[in-house]
Amino acid sequence: MPKQKPQASRVYYSIGEVAKLFNVNTSLIRFWEKEFDVLRPYKNKKGTRHFTQRDVDNLHTIYHLVKERGFTLKGAKEKLKNNPEEVKKDIEIKKTLDKMKAFLLGIKENL
Repeated sequence: MPKQKPQASRVYYSIGEVAKLFNVNTSLIRFWEKEFDVLRPYKNKKGTRHFTQRDVDNLHTIYHLVKERGFTLKGAKEKLKNNPEEVKKDIEIKKTLDKMKAFLLGIKENL
């Protein structure tokens, strides 16, 4: 799971910032960009990538499928193509469960 949440006021994120959000190397982000059609960061004349919030959300979905659920790249592509709403629903459920777990662990520490 990503360690940090991006700031809502940001329009673009550098590849380094995105890699830090997911605690992965920038090379993995570039690789996923080539593999998944949903990732289309803006590139300036120098070729520097600028990721939008939508790109970050798509990366979160890919990260969830590949790193957390253990899908192969082919399986993740098929899942995104065939059931994108189901994937989003699964991610929301996981976020809710993680929040509940953190809350319950906090209560346990205070007892």
